[in-house]
Amino acid sequence: MVVLAVRKYKAGYEVREEIHHTNFKAEVFSYGDHEDIAGTDELANFISQPSDVIVKTAYTVTGDYIGDPKSAHYLIVKKGIKPEKISPDMNVCSIGFCEKEQKWYGWSHRAIFGFGIGDKVSEGDCTASSGWTDEYLREHPEEDTSLPTGFTAWDLEDCKKMAIAFAHSVG
Repeated sequence: MVVLAVRKYKAGYEVREEIHHTNFKAEVFSYGDHEDIAGTDELANFISQPSDVIVKTAYTVTGDYIGDPKSAHYLIVKKGIKPEKISPDMNVCSIGFCEKEQKWYGWSHRAIFGFGIGDKVSEGDCTASSGWTDEYLREHPEEDTSLPTGFTAWDLEDCKKMAIAFAHSVG
């Protein structure tokens, strides 16, 4: 990856224009009873050619990946959330605190939700599910950040736990 340009925003994030090298391998699994349908082989060959792609990505001022610029603008400018990583070994910001609302938010590319003092975990909530299969959790119990039904956020640390559980579940 090569950074072509960086634009810093007063709101506390930056957008980088980067070149990423792609190296995809496309394969045609089956044509069924037909021969090459409308150039499927040609398309697969085209996709399989290595190429460079220019993308714009958003980062915190400390260099932590947020996502696309539109998502970063929504989180930081519109919602007032300060994105952060769940832990230092993660590579994507998926939780953040909103000072104005006094809520911790968790998100992924699929969903976002904020948790405040007094919120409870109910049966069926994303916070009550790890997002992993039972088989996987038996081998990796440390990956289970789900919270028990009835868990109540009594302080902001509890709200943060709920945001983490939510982010893991929808991630």
